[in-house]
Amino acid sequence: QVQLVESGGGLVQAGGSLRLSCAASGRTFSNYAMGWFRQAPGKEREFVAAVNWSGRTSYYADPVKGRFTISRDNAKNTVYLQMSSLKPEDTAVYYCAARSAIVASLRVSEYDYWGQGTQVTVSS
Repeated sequence: QVQLVESGGGLVQAGGSLRLSCAASGRTFSNYAMGWFRQAPGKEREFVAAVNWSGRTSYYADPVKGRFTISRDNAKNTVYLQMSSLKPEDTAVYYCAARSAIVASLRVSEYDYWGQGTQVTVSS
């Protein structure tokens, strides 16, 4: 079992920045690829960003490319999502997820463990 706890969400004005953190516990963190997903009211959960076990390879959804950066610190068992130039359409609950593989996936169904989510609200 892997436990994931997100933090760092909040209310920010359009154009602002936030950094989300996800602390993992329970198993060897470097055995897992990590991802960030988000879910807006009335919408399905969608992929945002993901990173392989080493942190050297990352993937991004088109709407966030160039604005968001995913990173991980295996020594601290933590994955981060730095969000810049935020837009109102980025408003959602953001979830951290762990996949029992060293290579990340863009698919919700391929992640095994999920955090409880953290709310990000971007005002216009």
